[in-house]
Amino acid sequence: MKKITSIILAACLVLGLTSGTAYASSANLSAAQQTVQALGIMTGDENGNLNLTGNVTRAQLAKMMIAASTYKDTISSTAKSSPFKDVRYTHWSASYVQAAVVAGWMTGYTDGTFRPDNNVKLEEAVSAVLKMLGYSTSDFTGAFPEAQIAKYNALGLNTSITALQGKTLTRQDCMYLFYNLMSTKTKSGSYYATTLGYTVNSSGELDYSSLVLANMKGPFIVEDSSWNTTLPFDASTAKVYMNGSLSTSSSLSQYDVYYYNVSSKTIWSYRNKVTGVYTTASPNASAPSSVTVAGNTYSVSTSAAAYSLSELGTFKIGDSVTLLLGINNDVVGVLSASQINSIVYGFVSSTGKKTFTDSTGSSYSAMTVTVASTDGNSYEFECDNKYVDTGDLVQVSYEGNSMTVASLAEKSVNGTVNSSGSALGSLSFANDVKILDSTKNGAFAKIYPARLAGLTLSTSDVRYYVLNAEGNICQMILNDVTGDMYKYGILTSFGESAGTINYSYIYNGNSSKYSANSLSFGTTEGPVQIEFSGSSIVSMKNLSKLKLSSVSSSYVISDGLEYQIGDNACVYIYKDERYILSNANTLSNTASSYTIYGYYDKPANKGGRIRVIIAYAGNTPLM
Repeated sequence: MKKITSIILAACLVLGLTSGTAYASSANLSAAQQTVQALGIMTGDENGNLNLTGNVTRAQLAKMMIAASTYKDTISSTAKSSPFKDVRYTHWSASYVQAAVVAGWMTGYTDGTFRPDNNVKLEEAVSAVLKMLGYSTSDFTGAFPEAQIAKYNALGLNTSITALQGKTLTRQDCMYLFYNLMSTKTKSGSYYATTLGYTVNSSGELDYSSLVLANMKGPFIVEDSSWNTTLPFDASTAKVYMNGSLSTSSSLSQYDVYYYNVSSKTIWSYRNKVTGVYTTASPNASAPSSVTVAGNTYSVSTSAAAYSLSELGTFKIGDSVTLLLGINNDVVGVLSASQINSIVYGFVSSTGKKTFTDSTGSSYSAMTVTVASTDGNSYEFECDNKYVDTGDLVQVSYEGNSMTVASLAEKSVNGTVNSSGSALGSLSFANDVKILDSTKNGAFAKIYPARLAGLTLSTSDVRYYVLNAEGNICQMILNDVTGDMYKYGILTSFGESAGTINYSYIYNGNSSKYSANSLSFGTTEGPVQIEFSGSSIVSMKNLSKLKLSSVSSSYVISDGLEYQIGDNACVYIYKDERYILSNANTLSNTASSYTIYGYYDKPANKGGRIRVIIAYAGNTPLM
């Protein structure tokens, strides 16, 4: 299974799957519900409603057990024989009942009936699930069901279940029973979830990323408006995500890549395309497993894409192509650059000269530009425009196999971004808007619209923007609005020696040094904002501080006011003259033991965030 990337992590987050032991809380209800749905154990009605207050019949339990077992993909929904006189082969549950009985998990009655519509009592379900874990009647002493109930309690299978012995099991109780089953050890000592091929942590908790991936179908490419007719559920009622954000099925358009999960009726779609010159195939052009386009290398994940990029396929090295990228930024499909109106917007981060190979195998040299694109990535393009220089705004476009790099004049807009992050003034953001924040020295970061919520942008804050056919902002380049392009650390010492200024600093828990012959940043020791250009530091400034009364995972409180913690903020404990990397959760539980300060780059209404948090044990340094 491929390593999950930030994109699928985002998909898991929006799916609502959270790890942890089962507790009787709304958060755990959501986790349990999403889990049993993702596994296909409980699918609900046409709207995904699990009807948790209803009862569970013996036939329903049989089907749930099969869905929660290694038989899941081997049992047909139709049967050829009748397992019991009251479960004819035409009964919807016949194949599941037969499989559960053959496995030894359930039994019929002495009169030859199964009584599929009878409600299940707690002890019946407990006995069946214990058998799924590998226990048999000989493992218990004493009368049924007291011994089985005792084992059920000892294993923790009872967590969040309200039904008692002799009482009917509700669908919610059954949901928790199977949820708990996944993190329970079998008689042989392995966690049950691992017997199904899923990954668990040391506590037996499911790795939900592996769960989502294992039950995800795809990739598929939208060819035309009929794409949704091939889905096994109604796309109009499905949960749909576009590049990790909630969307609708109507938002998918030609050449989008999508995946789906039948049980949760969820569609994940991606509109990630890369256009550029195809320069390298690895390990060879006969069977490429990875290719280099526009200076970046991408894994090829489908046989169709691999064939298209091979010597036998449509595209050869030196051709201008558009790659359709999937969930792991891997190549799912390939188009000619002229087949789709793909324009790259960004600014030039560097220029140079490089040797390339054309479609005939001949080498040639050409000037190049590296463009920081609004999608947050850098791309390398050949450029014969001698007027393009570092820092310039550019657009890269294609016509046939010909590419043009053109300079752009700045084009600004101003206004306040609404509280939902969906519009700037009177202009709405497109669902797939690409926003890049940048500095004058070339640092940049991809920004999501929600990051700008509530901020007022002046004309100097926006370097460029593009409207789509609907009049919505689809591309935007900002000028140092969020501060998310910088690194944030702690300057621990600095001084001059033999004409060289030496800086010692900590970033992300690691100590580093930097030396410069004639550079003084005018900073003092303490938390700082650092801007890099390659491996060189080009700017450094001190952060402002707040004394904190409490810390959580996403915000801090100072003087009764709440301040948001920035992405990738670092938390340290300062003790015995050392900075020890920690985390916000640790501080939230031990805040009373420390004097805690939060350090920010600028006021929150200007886009600032808490970037560094230091908990001081003992005396507080003057910083």
